[in-house]
Amino acid sequence: MSASPPSGEDLGRLRAAYAEGRRRLLGECRPDAHWEGRLSSSALSTATAVSALTLVSRERHAALIAAGVRWLASHQNPDGGWGDTPDSPSNLPTTMLVQAALRLSAVSGPQVGAAANRAEEHLRRAAGPEGPGRVAALREAYGADRTFAVPILTNCALAAEAAAPASVRWNAVPSLPFELACLPRFLLRWLRLGVVSYALPALIAIGQLVDRRRATRNPFLWLTRRLARGPSLRRLEAIQPASGGFLEAVPLTSFVVMSLAALGGADSSEVCGRGVAFILRAARPDGSWPIDLDLSCWLTSLSVAALRAGGGEPAPEPEATAAWLLARQHTERHPYTGSPPGAWAWTGLPGGVPDADDTAGALLALAALRRDATPQAGLGVRWLLGLQNRDGGWPTFCRGWGRLPFDRSAPDLTAHAVRAITAWPAAIDEGRQRRAVARGLDYLRGAQRPDGYWVPLWFGNQSAQGQENPVYGTSRVLAAYRDLGLAGVPEAVRGVEFLLEAQNADGSWGGDRGLPGTVEETALAVEALAGLRGQAGVRDACLRGALWLAGCVADGGLDEPAPIGLYFARLWYSEMLYPIIWTVAALGRLLGPDGRGGA
Repeated sequence: MSASPPSGEDLGRLRAAYAEGRRRLLGECRPDAHWEGRLSSSALSTATAVSALTLVSRERHAALIAAGVRWLASHQNPDGGWGDTPDSPSNLPTTMLVQAALRLSAVSGPQVGAAANRAEEHLRRAAGPEGPGRVAALREAYGADRTFAVPILTNCALAAEAAAPASVRWNAVPSLPFELACLPRFLLRWLRLGVVSYALPALIAIGQLVDRRRATRNPFLWLTRRLARGPSLRRLEAIQPASGGFLEAVPLTSFVVMSLAALGGADSSEVCGRGVAFILRAARPDGSWPIDLDLSCWLTSLSVAALRAGGGEPAPEPEATAAWLLARQHTERHPYTGSPPGAWAWTGLPGGVPDADDTAGALLALAALRRDATPQAGLGVRWLLGLQNRDGGWPTFCRGWGRLPFDRSAPDLTAHAVRAITAWPAAIDEGRQRRAVARGLDYLRGAQRPDGYWVPLWFGNQSAQGQENPVYGTSRVLAAYRDLGLAGVPEAVRGVEFLLEAQNADGSWGGDRGLPGTVEETALAVEALAGLRGQAGVRDACLRGALWLAGCVADGGLDEPAPIGLYFARLWYSEMLYPIIWTVAALGRLLGPDGRGGA
């Protein structure tokens, strides 16, 4: 295909696809002017919720437990295992959690029995027979990060207490130093904990349970933990949000609930009771649970950016959407992370925790919606500046927690933060802004891989090597170079070259070279390249990608979200709005305000 402007027929297809995507996106806007979306159901979340409710009261929650077990049995993969989403390949952690839930629930029936047998066969093939070998395989999968390995082993140990096969004994569950939760928050980042910054509830609840089941023989540590039980539980109560759901996340809340229920009974703890109420509210009619209730702040910011990319109004009611976002800005120090005021979380629900990506997204959305929101934007920009790490990059939640992957600086977060800071030039001192951006660009330069790509933190590809998603990461970083007018710098040129090399013969992109294309990844690449069409080969690649997207829109591809999102502890999810949002952004930026497609 030549690099000439699109033909009349091609332009018509692109305009029709853009109009359909925009119609769909506007139709998903809620009456109060924000976007809520729908996260995929999760076998992992469903399994942990079933286990938690069973340990609280099998009789009281019998109907929900049975519905959850039936959903799990009907969504088992052909190989006998389970993945995080119905479209995910089987993995060891999720399959072990489902097996534990089936054993704890004691729900019977031919379908459930067959599912349990097939699950055991899958686990034997994947990690050997029950016992130390299977435990070692799980721990090896997570390495030094105990954030998720210890909760999984705890869930399995609780199931072993209730069932004959002792798949995991308590001596195989590593201890967690829950006593450290009594220390001031600012000290925790210096202690090199084996769990990430957002896992404090699990550290406390699971740490106490493991200590009760397998107390330390060190007399000093035994006394310290004995004295820390009450204060750490009070800390847990203090950081529990009004909704009862820690991070609004079903797995984390379920792990806390099952641990507290096993410690002293469900009725002995207000934290446990509020957690149960959250789990009950999160249940879906089909018997499943998602990993989180919604990503409303994130999706609203992305939707505004997508609608704005085509030059039109950024929302059906811009003032109302701006007001909705401003009302979700955190105005007090967060009790969970100690985060100062000024930031946004991924959700407007009480359990959300302020983070870099969502704060950057909200700031960019407000720049498109309300330029007079400078005081609030200034607070958000200063929050981002205070989060910047010594290496010049931005982490997710807390500055300086750099030991484990989900606490380190990341290219996608850094690029987003740099864009947000430069979108509000009057909000802060020019010199401070310039220095922060320069350090961020230095970080991005150093984080670029030899082949020209960047690897993101919160998105991946299940089929890629290391399950990384360099197409997403590179696309997000190139958006920053585009917005800063730096498309010609060597690292941006190399990033573009990577995307051109990664494009499939049919015009699509997957998460990396040679992977099947998805709507999400193709749209992300087209949107990034569409702003850099001066470079050789870029316009041709954009058109081929856009036409592939148009074909997907015509064939119903907007209704088939791919599991490219990574939640806490690398839990996969898909989100129904991602293909719609990113297709609108890509086609809108390519067509431009005049709809001519770069002619």
